[in-house]
Amino acid sequence: MLRFFPKLKYLFGLAVFTALPFSLFAQNESKQFSGRNMIFLEIGGNAGQYAFNYGRLFYQKESFKLTVNVGFSLWMDPIENSTVWNPALPLELSALLGKSKHNFEFGVGLTPYLEADITSSFESGELVQTKGPRNLASILPFRIGYRYQKPEGGLLFRVGYTPFFKFSNSSDEKIEFQALQVGLGVGWSF
Repeated sequence: MLRFFPKLKYLFGLAVFTALPFSLFAQNESKQFSGRNMIFLEIGGNAGQYAFNYGRLFYQKESFKLTVNVGFSLWMDPIENSTVWNPALPLELSALLGKSKHNFEFGVGLTPYLEADITSSFESGELVQTKGPRNLASILPFRIGYRYQKPEGGLLFRVGYTPFFKFSNSSDEKIEFQALQVGLGVGWSF
């Protein structure tokens, strides 16, 4: 019997060790988000440069949530003595995984924008740029990141890796991949 007791002690310890995490996680229930609306500024991210965004959490079940974002941005292209402003409309669908204010975020988007066709030439040794017609182009961004957002509303912070494909009508290279892109967003949920 004495030889069996140490084995019983280890077996009991193993049972407590494996059951303890399950009981701890069972008590930590997912909080329902009452702050479903969001406004935030994002630098980089799905717009490529910056965007003012409005977002809405439209689905939540336990630790899984879905949000949709729409934004607006103006991109500047300097030409000779003037500037061309290209409007962009970033759209994004994101999924959040987390039980409370700390969430893993992943998503996909589409950012259509108007792009001025700028041609450059050298005349008499000087660079001459001319603006041609505007073309509709788009960005297809992806997101993997972190989002801090309290369930009841308040400060919102997100950071993510956001590589994208750029589809352009004006360049020789119609599709290009931008692998080194990050997004940093700060705002408010209510």
